[in-house]
Amino acid sequence: MRLACYEDEKQPVEQPEAFLMRTALNLSIDAHRMSSGRGEHVLLEDVVLIDTAPSTEAVVLARERMARLTLGVSRLSGRTRDVFLAHRLDGLPYTEIAKLHGISVTTVHQHLAKATLRLTEWMEGW
Repeated sequence: MRLACYEDEKQPVEQPEAFLMRTALNLSIDAHRMSSGRGEHVLLEDVVLIDTAPSTEAVVLARERMARLTLGVSRLSGRTRDVFLAHRLDGLPYTEIAKLHGISVTTVHQHLAKATLRLTEWMEGW
């Protein structure tokens, strides 16, 4: 809003990103001053802005890992893949998976162990 107000008043902002960062910093200082009571001062050096967004590199690596994992899941046998996805994605308990597939709970354990082992091996070399 402040950036729009500056532009409406015919005051060009040459670096809008810097303007927005400074505005955010000032607002956080103001909020801290309001919450800490009157008369206390906060030094700019004491204020820490933390960017919790992942870096571009982290996003790219996560996408590559997800693509690799998706390929690994697609290489599992049909029933093992179905059991693995039912448990990991759908969050179904072992007993319900066993009923859905007409297998024992022990067999569900075996399919999940096999899927976990194969996917771990598949992702390990990457």
